[in-house]
Amino acid sequence: MPTFLPVRRPREAAPPPAPRGRTVAVRHRRRLTAAAVLALLVQMAVGMLTAAAQQTPTIDEPVYAGTALVYVREHSLRFNPEHPPLGKLIVAGGEVFARPRLTPGFDGDQGALGRRLLYESGNDAWRVMFWARLPVIVLTLLFGLVVFAFARDLTGSVGGLAALALYAFSPDLIAHGSLATLDVPAVGFVLVSVWAVWRARTRPLPYLPVAGLALGAASATKMNTLPAIPVVLGLAAWSYATARRSSDQAPPATGRRARLRPLLRAAGTAAGVGLLAVAVVWAAYLAVDPGLRWSAAAHGVPEVHGPRGLLVRLLPFPEPYRDGMRLQFGFENKPWQGFLFGHVYTGNRWYYLPAALLVKTPLGMLALWLPGAAAMLVVPRLRAAAPYVLLPPAVLLVVAMDGARDFGTRYALFMPLFLAVAGACVLAPRRRWAYGAVAALVAFVAVSSLRTYPFYLPYSNEAFGGPAKTRLRLHDANVDWGQDLGRLADRLRERYPGERCGG
Repeated sequence: MPTFLPVRRPREAAPPPAPRGRTVAVRHRRRLTAAAVLALLVQMAVGMLTAAAQQTPTIDEPVYAGTALVYVREHSLRFNPEHPPLGKLIVAGGEVFARPRLTPGFDGDQGALGRRLLYESGNDAWRVMFWARLPVIVLTLLFGLVVFAFARDLTGSVGGLAALALYAFSPDLIAHGSLATLDVPAVGFVLVSVWAVWRARTRPLPYLPVAGLALGAASATKMNTLPAIPVVLGLAAWSYATARRSSDQAPPATGRRARLRPLLRAAGTAAGVGLLAVAVVWAAYLAVDPGLRWSAAAHGVPEVHGPRGLLVRLLPFPEPYRDGMRLQFGFENKPWQGFLFGHVYTGNRWYYLPAALLVKTPLGMLALWLPGAAAMLVVPRLRAAAPYVLLPPAVLLVVAMDGARDFGTRYALFMPLFLAVAGACVLAPRRRWAYGAVAALVAFVAVSSLRTYPFYLPYSNEAFGGPAKTRLRLHDANVDWGQDLGRLADRLRERYPGERCGG
């Protein structure tokens, strides 16, 4: 019988090895980049940790800290129903290490619960609040890595470092990233979801699930991120279609059914990301109380009618979540008082947030945001990324501007996150003057930020007189949120020893 020998395929010629000098240079560049990333994040961490150690609790923090303990110890949703539970579970992840005492079964309101935890149960309030703030600090630093990765995808490592510098020196992000509140975690999860759907343009399988989980985490942290859901789902469908088109080697199909198939697949992808997001919201509530014991009557949940009421009823979320939305809509119907540029008013001003951002954003950062966004629209290789970087903050800002509560730029923290990435796109033309201009503006931002260390909350830029003048133009969380009561007490004890101070 004939013997059949295996046929050996000729080996493909291996690419010539890179010159040793080039390999060493690449490694050196990577190490320098890693060192720069570490230095920027360490600087941010020092600012946040110092602020967390020296500032007294702000108005909202005792509520979140007390609610977090009730969540993990009593598995009850009865406190702070106007916000979903995930952000407070994150706070609890650090708070439990302080081992605070809190008698179970407290039946007062959520403000009294916070006071009971910090000042009436024999706990060290400073220690409890520092541990409660620590998980938010860690998350804020991790979001910085996402900003770096996003900008590096678009402009290279130098652009990634420029974006991270804008992020790490942002006074608003340092201020709110050092507090046990929900604002930075919520918008940070939105950023992660958008970056994941951007990455899904080339690798949909590993990144689309990440997008769904992050989008669900944002929705399970704060409800003002809900307008980002349709935006992210639309971007997810577009990313999947782009990835499918780039990997499909077959000629375009003909016929109506064949033309509809890609649209159906893209819609199915968006639905899958949405289902993951919904699952995260349900998981956050079930983690607190698997029985979802809840009584709307006990919390005075208002009736919501019209389009808002229909929206609430259609959302596929747990009933406590929908009632939390009804509470939020009830807050929106109240006549809140605002303050802007020396004028006290009742109601809202549509231009309040843009004006507040103008005051509280470093001038160098403002100087990079607009040309960076323009570069994304003008430079051909960046146009595909423009909807991912610019559309989510634009939608969130328009919705926030319509809100009734003009309380501070914490309602627009998505702007310094997303526009840090956009600002780095000034480097896209790869001109020497662009590198010099960005370096100078980033240095200006750094100096402006470091000058306000370690009290970042009342920051305003040099054009408006700096932190000492913020009170003349803005109020509430923009300048005084209760964070300086400890220093005030020290000053009163120093100037008026032994005297009782009170109103």
